[in-house]
This record gives sequence, C-alpha cells and structure tokens, in this order.
Amino acid sequence: MTSAQPLHQLTLDDLGTPLIDVTFCVVDLETTGSKPQEAGITEIGAVKVRGGEILGEFATLVNPGQPVPAFIAALTGITNSMVVDAPSVAAATWSFWEFAKGCVIVAHNAPYDIGFLKGAAALAQQPWPTPAVVDTAVLARRVLGKDEVPNCKLATLATFFRSPATPVHRALDDARATVHVLHGLLDRMGPSGVHSLEDLLAFTGRTSEVQRRKRTLADGLPKAPGVYVFVDGQGHSLYVGTSTNIRARVRNYFTASEPRTRMRQMLHLAASVQPIVCATPLEAQVRELRLIAEQAPPFNRRSRYPHRQQWIALSAGRTPRLTVTGRLGATHQAAIGPFHNRARAHEAALALCAPLGSTWEVDPKAPLSTEQAHIIATVMSGDTREMISAVDTIMGHHSDAGRFEQAGAWRDRLASALLAVARAHSLKALRQAGRIIAVAPHDDLAHLHIIDHGHLVSATVLPAGSFDPDTLSLHLPAIETVTALSATAEIVEAPADGPGILPAGLTEESRLLWRWLSQEGVRILATETALTLPRWSGGNLLQQLGLARAQADSALGGLLRQHNPLHQAGPRSPRRDRRLRAG
Repeated sequence: MTSAQPLHQLTLDDLGTPLIDVTFCVVDLETTGSKPQEAGITEIGAVKVRGGEILGEFATLVNPGQPVPAFIAALTGITNSMVVDAPSVAAATWSFWEFAKGCVIVAHNAPYDIGFLKGAAALAQQPWPTPAVVDTAVLARRVLGKDEVPNCKLATLATFFRSPATPVHRALDDARATVHVLHGLLDRMGPSGVHSLEDLLAFTGRTSEVQRRKRTLADGLPKAPGVYVFVDGQGHSLYVGTSTNIRARVRNYFTASEPRTRMRQMLHLAASVQPIVCATPLEAQVRELRLIAEQAPPFNRRSRYPHRQQWIALSAGRTPRLTVTGRLGATHQAAIGPFHNRARAHEAALALCAPLGSTWEVDPKAPLSTEQAHIIATVMSGDTREMISAVDTIMGHHSDAGRFEQAGAWRDRLASALLAVARAHSLKALRQAGRIIAVAPHDDLAHLHIIDHGHLVSATVLPAGSFDPDTLSLHLPAIETVTALSATAEIVEAPADGPGILPAGLTEESRLLWRWLSQEGVRILATETALTLPRWSGGNLLQQLGLARAQADSALGGLLRQHNPLHQAGPRSPRRDRRLRAG
C-alpha cells in the first residue's frame, strides 16, 4: 500500500499552546473559615502573568455578609470594621472574573479557593465560567522530593524558590508568592516534557507516575492518520491502535482522560511507540487488524484473535452433515458466517434448520437426507424465505401460548442466521469480484483504494480537483495515477475452499472493506466481476429485527427500572453493575 502523506516537521500548533503564550491568573482568597457554600470571602488578591511578565494585579477587601471570627482576624489582620464598607461577595467576585477573563486560574490548594468562588457564584446565581485550573500544591508534590522540601506549604515553597514576596495570609501578597512558586515549578517540569498548556493540565490531572514519566514517548510522533504500536524493551508489541491523528491519540494515554486500568498497566511495560503513517483511515484500520492478527499483542482484547472464528458448514458427499467448524475446506459445499464463538453459531444453526422441524438439533454425527441438505443449501445460497417462514411459525406458536421469552430467543436466532448469510455473501462477492478500484470524495481530496479478492493492496489520496463529485468521475491526471497504482499493486489469490467464501486476507478486513464500499458517495471505478448479492438474503428483515430487538430491550429496561430498585436511574458503580448482571 502506498501513502501520499509523508511525515512532516511538527509546528508549535501541533504541540499545543506553548506555556509562554498562556496567560495565568494567580489568585488567593482570605475567608471567614466558613463552608465554601456560604461564600464567606473577606479578601481577593490576584496577579495576571504571561511569559514571566506581570500584566496586572487585582486586590479588594470583601464584605462576607457575616462576622469575621476573632481567630481569623488575628491570623489575617482583617477585621469587621475593615470590610463593613467593602464590596459584597457577588460584586467582588464579578469584578475578579472580569479581571481573570480568558486566563488559566492558578491557586495554591486550588480546591479551597475554587470552592469559595463556586459558592459565591451559586449564591449570586451567576454562571460558573469553568476555567482551566492549575494547583501549585499538586505540582509541587509531583515535582519536588522529600529531600528538597519537608512539605508543600506555600511558605515553604516560597522560601525554596527564593520568592521576594513572603506569604503573610493576605490575599495579594500570597498571590505574588504563588507566582514565583509557579514559575519555579514550571522550570523544574521542562525536562519532563511539559512545554504546553495541554502538557501542564495533563501533568496536574489524576495521572499516575508512570504516565507522567513516560509521556515523552509521544514526542515526535506524526500528526497524521495511521497506526501506533506500543512496544516493550524487547521489541514485542504490547498494544496496537489506530487514529486519524497518531500524535494526539497517543498523548491521550498519558493524561487523566485515560481511565482504563489495563492501558495504565500497559504503560508500565512500554518503552517506545512505533507509528505507521497511512494514506487513509481505511488503510489504518486494515493495518491495525493485520498487526493484531500477526503479533497478538497482549493488551488488545477486541479482535485479538481474528483467526478464532466459527462457521456453519454443510459437507458434501453422499451423507452430508451440518457442522460448526473453525476451518473451511474442500469437503464443504456451502457455509455461512463467520461467528465470534461456537455458542452463537449453534443458535443460528437452529434457525437455519427450522424448515427441517423444530426438534432438529445440530449434531455433527447425524447425516442429513438429500432433501434436508438441499433445503439447507438453498438457505445458505441466499434464499432465506423458507427459513424466515419456518421461524415465523415457531415464534407465532410461542407468542400465542404466552411464551414471549422463547419467541424472543427465536427472533434472535433468526437475526444471527440472517446476519451470517449476509456476511458470507459479502465475502463471496468480494472474492469473486477480483480486483476492485474504488474512490470516495473526502473534503477537497479523494481517497482511492484498490482491493484484490477481499484484500486491500493499495491506498492513496488523490489531490484536489481529481474527482468530480457531481458526475462521480475522475479527471485525466488522476486516471493516469490510478492506472499506474493498479499496475504496481500487489497481486493476491484467495485460498481454496469448497464454498468459495474465504477472501485473500482476513475476513474482518474484508468486512471493513465491504462496509467502506457500501458507504454513500463511494464510486467503484472498475471490477473484474460485478459485485452482486442474492435477492432473497433477507437484508431488509435483518434491519427490522435489529430495530425490534432495540425496541424490546428499551421497553424491558423501562419495566425493570419501574419495578426493580436495582435498575433505578442514578450513578452506576462497578459493584452495582455486577449486581445487575447477576440479577
């Protein structure tokens, strides 16, 4: 596969907002010591800085609307007589937010100050501005060791960083001291790769020590679509993922937004990240599937074992049998699938064999009569009418008898069987079509893919103006490009199997390709054989069954929530989820 999007030098915009361009508003509050909800603020002090330069200062006493306790007055020197004529909490905080507009808020022990500011907003019925917040106390705990400072109090840190301003429990003086502490901490974090606002916010989030230490693994990765592979120190793949922006996606693994425990465990072992730039998102998805199949990375759960698929197969010969198997061969005359597991395949087989009688069971040792084999082969060939009629009759009997759960089970079996028929024939269509050349508009560009027997062999991006979306045709220079790519693309052959279903590559890859080809706007430029599906494969009914299943599940969920306290709406917890599943 070819890629028309080469690696490029990252700009500062790619790296996020440089810290030198960020305006910080360092704030400190003095309060009555009451609850934050009561908003007992007595003084606000703030310093606005950017790039190490002070842009302005804000200071005001505040009338808290309640007496100042004697021990608070002794600590801060702020008395009742000093605040009696001061602005109200609502007026003072409104002025502060005007001063801090557009800034990143910085505070020492930020939850305390932010809590009182939120309380003031709530009491005044003012909207909360939801600023980005940096806590210098949190930064200090993560940057400085116990051998450097005995604690992370503001006075201790101000002394450590030689601040000319001394914290004295007055808002503006404490804010000035916090400014120097902030700058000292930022200098210490530079070697750890904290160079942008996004880096800083990630560093102050609930990230683990490993996430903070290894976040430099994302440095230098391309801002391009493709695949990324986390690799351990021995060069073994740990996890494979895909993204339209490799760098941005990998950076997320080192932030507080990554909640998955297994991903954090993976980072303990990761030594590097290998990027594979791809021309299109479809190529990236295909490469991801192939890498997972080849390398079986231990931290990939979904699609980790794409070869472990199951089929319902009808054997050929004088004594045909219907079996669930993981391998198709020359002895099979027809098959549908694949399924993710044997249990689901057995359920679908019950629907498949409904025309044979409701008591039929899948038994590899039980041969089928010639007539039975013909019925099964007809359904597998794509004419599902007899199966649908038989299952509909069974569902009707159960419904008339009030056995709605059994009727629902047969509905699901029918849906699984129809889905398996549709999958098998889409795989067969791709295999029989041979080489397919298709293009789809994407913004001003066009994504071109060449597929051979269900295997992606080339992908590229055609420049703007190559594709006419109105006439769905290529212009001459693009036609020459397509001709050259097709001539140099890999030639593959599908494996030999009796039903003629298996594609040249992974079945999951072929399903990805089929979904892309089925999207609106995709133009098939050439095929060796027309892409066709059986007329009576039941696609419309499959969609109706899916909708019915969703509606039934929704109705059932409503009844459960109404009558079962375990299903009441509200916060979910892992323990509660286990109780629901057990019920």
